[in-house]
Amino acid sequence: MTPYPLIEQRRKMVEGQIRARGVRDPRVLAALEEVPRHLFIPPPYDRDAYEDSPLPIGNGQTISQPYIVAVMTELLQLRPSDRVLEIGTGSGYQAAILSRIVSHVTSAERIPELAELARRNLSALHYDNVEIIVGDGTLGYPANAPYNGILVTAASPDIPQPLTEQLADGGRMVLPAGGRDLQKLMVLERDGSSVTSSEYGGVRFVPLIGEYGWSGEGS
Repeated sequence: MTPYPLIEQRRKMVEGQIRARGVRDPRVLAALEEVPRHLFIPPPYDRDAYEDSPLPIGNGQTISQPYIVAVMTELLQLRPSDRVLEIGTGSGYQAAILSRIVSHVTSAERIPELAELARRNLSALHYDNVEIIVGDGTLGYPANAPYNGILVTAASPDIPQPLTEQLADGGRMVLPAGGRDLQKLMVLERDGSSVTSSEYGGVRFVPLIGEYGWSGEGS
């Protein structure tokens, strides 16, 4: 595996791929500069960890490109005291970024092997404020609700209703929604009983599988 910590590569990634393209939240930039992305990517793909591209992590899943991770995190407008729900843990990289910014992260992953991989990755870095749940992420995780932020890292055909219900007043949810091959990046914000939405351009994510997502890989 690529040697740790590759600090200079992360600094160049943040400056050239993220700050240069408009991400300004200093906590988001600091988290991306701190977290060693290469440790969340299996070889031989880890050698490309600091390129601006998604990469395979096994089980037909991918780790998002650094710029998209940064944009989605910034759109949540998080505070240090916030509690966040992530849907789609993957290898744990996005959860690691969130853990550097907020007090607690709950992350749901439907594939047990990936959930265990993420636990190992996060434990190795002593990122201890992340709780990983194995199950249908489209149902959220009511036991820790409500959440100040909800981040969905897979493409949903629509907005999963259980996630909307678990969003705290004043909270934000960021997710890709639309077709299986192309989606819009959506931001939902709760104000009392009202939820408003806005769009932030086209994206491509793997499908969100579950009761309130896609019914299966071939559907």
